Amino acid sequence: MSVNSRGFSLTEVLIAMAIGSLLLLSSARFLPGLQQAILRQEAKQDLEEDIWLRVMAIGKQIQRAGYCVGQCQGRGIFISQDGQCVIVQWDANSNGQWEKTPKAEAEQTGFRLASGVLETQRGATHCEGKGWDKLTDPDRVFIHNFSVRQHALAGFSPEFVIALSASRKGYDSSSVQVVHHVTGFNL
Repeated sequence: MSVNSRGFSLTEVLIAMAIGSLLLLSSARFLPGLQQAILRQEAKQDLEEDIWLRVMAIGKQIQRAGYCVGQCQGRGIFISQDGQCVIVQWDANSNGQWEKTPKAEAEQTGFRLASGVLETQRGATHCEGKGWDKLTDPDRVFIHNFSVRQHALAGFSPEFVIALSASRKGYDSSSVQVVHHVTGFNL
């Protein structure tokens, strides 16, 4: 057999396998950490999407606030509890009045922060009391802050700033803050 056609020796193969095994084992140490980082990122992205959906829905209601085809009595929006509760009303059926009864057809919608949970109520007339439905799951999400602020702009419709910050339970450092600006064209 000539020298040029010779293959690897057993010693060379064993050394290559040992080096390959060491590299594989050392890289496997980082796999659980990488998986944890991916799970945390997915949880944060899921929370951010969930919070944005809530804020956009509230913003849409605020944009509709005050709409009336006829002569509706009262104000289209009420902000109380230092901005942590907002009640909007608008003429959903375009009949020229804001119905308050029956509750299933009431044209008022309230949003409030209560004990770390974002809540809503159709037909809300005030921010206290019972009968509010949870918009966020208290076992999964904790709402740190919810506020609605109104900014008057001379010669323009008022602007509303909706701020919401939340964190995912079980993920200590994955807090998300969202700020959304809408214009109250009917106010």
